[in-house]
Amino acid sequence: MKRGDSFEPATASGRLQKSLAEQAYDLLEEMIITLVLPPRSVVTEGVLIDKVGVGRTPIREALQRLSEVGLVRIAPRSGTTITDVDVNDQLLLLEVRRELERLIASSAARRRNGEQAAMLEKMALEMRRAAATDDYLLFLRVDRVFNQCAAESAGNHHLLRAISPIHALSRRFWYMHYRPYDLPIAAIAHAEIMEAIVAQDPVEAGQASDALLDYVESFTKTKTVKSSRKKAHR
Repeated sequence: MKRGDSFEPATASGRLQKSLAEQAYDLLEEMIITLVLPPRSVVTEGVLIDKVGVGRTPIREALQRLSEVGLVRIAPRSGTTITDVDVNDQLLLLEVRRELERLIASSAARRRNGEQAAMLEKMALEMRRAAATDDYLLFLRVDRVFNQCAAESAGNHHLLRAISPIHALSRRFWYMHYRPYDLPIAAIAHAEIMEAIVAQDPVEAGQASDALLDYVESFTKTKTVKSSRKKAHR
């Protein structure tokens, strides 16, 4: 998949045309997560308008949302700064993410409808394709849609609001640090959650979610060790 392509859910909400602000948000979030807009860089509205190809109002609305999830920091008259990535903060984030993800997966397995099941089944195949072809951009885009679809399938709008910013921050951290052999591990672990939800097996879905978070936590801790070693040698 190329930048500008998308992987959209075949749900009622997914079929609705996105507003310019939503399109701007999606593109800017992906640029931040894939480090096209790197941490600590300062950007102006004018630059972002040129990059995204929409007007000032959609850009401002998108930046406000990105600020709310913690990906940018807006300072009046000083521009917008892409937030930094902190390994220790990521571990704290994972404590919350683990509990929310398990609840989402098990609830989605109990409450998902037929349309959501069909979408999750399709996404599981795409995740396994990403694993087989080492397609990191496909992985990121399917993961983003899966996160929303699973939270919607759980039937609890509070969960959707709570998990969305955590997912955005987690995707950026993973993209920044992943190694080639990490992608198949992560993609297959995601596919197994999807398949358990489709099978309407709450126990298996919860266990698959924990297995994914076990991997993510182990992955993150290796970065904490490396970060500490770098500081010790300064």
